[in-house]
Amino acid sequence: MLWGLHWLDGAVIIGYLALLFWLGYRFRKLQRNQEEFFLAGRRLRTVVQFFLSFGNATNADQAVAISREVFRQGLGGMWIQYLVLFLTPFYWFIAKLYRRARIVTLSDFFVERFGSQLLASLYAGFTLLMAIIGGAVSFVILGKTTAALLVKPPEAYTAEERHRVELFAEYQRLQARAPEELSQPERQRLEELHERAKRGELRGVISFVEPVTIYLLFAAVVTLYTLMGGFAAAAWTNVLQGLLILIFSCLLLPRGLAAIGSVSELRRRLPEHFFSVFGDPTVTDYGTMTVIAMSLANLVSIIAAAPLVSIAGSARSERPAQIGLLGGMFAKRLVMLLWAFVGLIGAALFAGRLHDPELLWGSLAREFLGPGMLGVMLIGMTAANMSTMDTNSLTYAALFVRHLYMPLRPGYPERHYVFVGRLTVAFTLFGSAAVAIGVNNVLDLFKYFITLPAIFGAPIWLGFLWRRLTRKAVILHVLICLLLYVGIPHLFPILPWTRSHPALTVETEARTEAIRVAATEEDVRQGRARSVGEPIQRTVLIPPTGVFFETVIREHPEDPTSRRLGLGRFHAELWVLSWLGIDLRKWTKADLNTARFAFDALFPFLLLFGLSLVTRPEPTERLQRFFCRLHVSVQPTPEADRQALEEALRNPQWCKAQKLFPDSTWEIGKPSWEDILGFGGSWLIVGLFLAALWALSSLGS
Repeated sequence: MLWGLHWLDGAVIIGYLALLFWLGYRFRKLQRNQEEFFLAGRRLRTVVQFFLSFGNATNADQAVAISREVFRQGLGGMWIQYLVLFLTPFYWFIAKLYRRARIVTLSDFFVERFGSQLLASLYAGFTLLMAIIGGAVSFVILGKTTAALLVKPPEAYTAEERHRVELFAEYQRLQARAPEELSQPERQRLEELHERAKRGELRGVISFVEPVTIYLLFAAVVTLYTLMGGFAAAAWTNVLQGLLILIFSCLLLPRGLAAIGSVSELRRRLPEHFFSVFGDPTVTDYGTMTVIAMSLANLVSIIAAAPLVSIAGSARSERPAQIGLLGGMFAKRLVMLLWAFVGLIGAALFAGRLHDPELLWGSLAREFLGPGMLGVMLIGMTAANMSTMDTNSLTYAALFVRHLYMPLRPGYPERHYVFVGRLTVAFTLFGSAAVAIGVNNVLDLFKYFITLPAIFGAPIWLGFLWRRLTRKAVILHVLICLLLYVGIPHLFPILPWTRSHPALTVETEARTEAIRVAATEEDVRQGRARSVGEPIQRTVLIPPTGVFFETVIREHPEDPTSRRLGLGRFHAELWVLSWLGIDLRKWTKADLNTARFAFDALFPFLLLFGLSLVTRPEPTERLQRFFCRLHVSVQPTPEADRQALEEALRNPQWCKAQKLFPDSTWEIGKPSWEDILGFGGSWLIVGLFLAALWALSSLGS
């Protein structure tokens, strides 16, 4: 045993790493130029495209995010990730647009559509920075899962560690009691412990391992096999990793359900609102309107995801790109249902035992998996993150090389730029590991990354669909949105006068809500029920939450009169809405989330439309060249493809005839029968997934 892991677990992990390095070594000789290194020579077929899409879209931090929110709030909490279900059909057209655009990176789009190297460089720099921050989430999840697997026994605690565990136990005891049963000193003590919990001072378990060691080892492994084999190695390792993702998603369900006894017992142990598909907005963060607003905001953002260009662009033609991308995304939606079920099982078994819900996966694995299987779980979680980070790091390296480095250092051989790409891959991965050290709550980052890509997502959508969109409008839009979504949210939390200003550190009003739950043994002892499992009403306290800041704390936790301080992201969107005289303090957390995401979905388009109509249109020749390309199907060979493009450019009337509205500035192509079947059939599959979710919510009823 080493840090709680059996030698069999170690053997499984070593065997997996050896296989990854072999795949990287096998493809090393193919990396002669940028197209080979960044896009695998554009020759991947449908099956590999499927696993590439599935592996890239599916990572362990999403599994943890869904199970974390279901653990906290029930099935309604899964919409933090599952809202992408309603976006899946649109991937049919996104894959088609990207493959027909014949670009290597999304920055190429800004050059081809607007003739702007400035926009291309802005997107490349912004995306590379966001990639480093976003990649930190994967490192944090791996670190927390590993920490939950390698737990110290109580006799190995230091005095400080023992004190933090005892404070957590006291906090859970006070929270479990009804508000009316608490004395005034107990209420004050609960408020103090709540403040300490927000600061991360309480601990349910203590781990042997320090996260920094895990971060560095993980970064080194992904870097080595990606640098050796490039995109081809990443694509083929995703086939292996996709299978491991399915295994780790299913591994805990039978043992966890057996520990509970039955699905009826699972339902009996949990509050009724835990089985509400869209959640109860009075006690959760997500109501029906919140899900709609988040879906709209995410629809704006998804097209700006740089890895989608690499995935679609690496296909032999547009049809493998469409089928592979759509199939991989639906496979991900399936495993997300499994993750939600894990969250319900965890809530029934571990309620009140975890100081951090993100430790749930590791805690369940430690509870139910024996020697060897813990290793399988660990490599499954690792594979889920690797399958995203390898392809993503290559995409971001391509952006850096082609749109930040090559404009400054042109004319070098291809091997030089491939070498710079390799350095960028290493920088991205180790940079994410460094950022991970300062990240604690991945949920906050998830909500942050839903909206942030909208800065470029709205111009990309309109750039593909509306001829009248102008370069100057996009530049002004990007600058305004960077201030609103990046500048103010990061500046206000570090300025002393803003993070402590009374008008900016307001919170929603604390309130109590009656919820329907199953009676526990304690309820029977206290006379609140005649038998265990009897439905009863319980009053729960909904603590206040920050309106503008993600979290608001007291400067001194033990003093309820000390000044408030804002922590985390500052929601500039809600701040702007407050200028209209709206009193946001009376809103629920679900209301605040709805307003914020609706603003993020609509504001960029209103801004772009207004700015475009008062700026000069783009040159007709460039627009004709760009939009004609979108109407020409990708041909089987590069030579045939070039001939088809040249013929279309010589015949502008043919390109015009391909439009749904030929005499307008809208460049929406006429849908083919394949498009109607692909898009319409996707919505039927969405309906099947909703039926499966309803069936999950009805289990044991």
